[in-house]
Amino acid sequence: MSQEIRKTSEEQNEQQPAASDAAPPSRAVITAPIDIYETDEGLVLMADLPGVTTDTLELQVQDNKLTIFGRVSPVAPPGARLLHREYEQGDFLRSFILSDEVDYDGITAKLNNGVLEVNLPRMPRAEPRRIQVDGD
Repeated sequence: MSQEIRKTSEEQNEQQPAASDAAPPSRAVITAPIDIYETDEGLVLMADLPGVTTDTLELQVQDNKLTIFGRVSPVAPPGARLLHREYEQGDFLRSFILSDEVDYDGITAKLNNGVLEVNLPRMPRAEPRRIQVDGD
């Protein structure tokens, strides 16, 4: 079976133009699967980003918009030839509009084994206070 896979890969490589003749390969843009949880402190966003590292991850908040961008690099050792691939290699991209209730300065994130956890704390609410009214 492995010879059939190798043969198919070799045939595909022969049919494609040489790397110097072709335009650079386009990268797929993949929508990262996301789970969002509500806690007493705010929201927790969990994103699956397999193959993304802290060096290839950009997390940005601008104009009430949270953007997640992660680039996946090839994992094959140098000189190795790909025989079989089950997932498309590309870049993860996802954006969300945040409410005004999010404390942007308190946002934290951590990446562990391809799972990104973003904590979006709520803005502290103003405590009710009694206002002194002066008279004439």
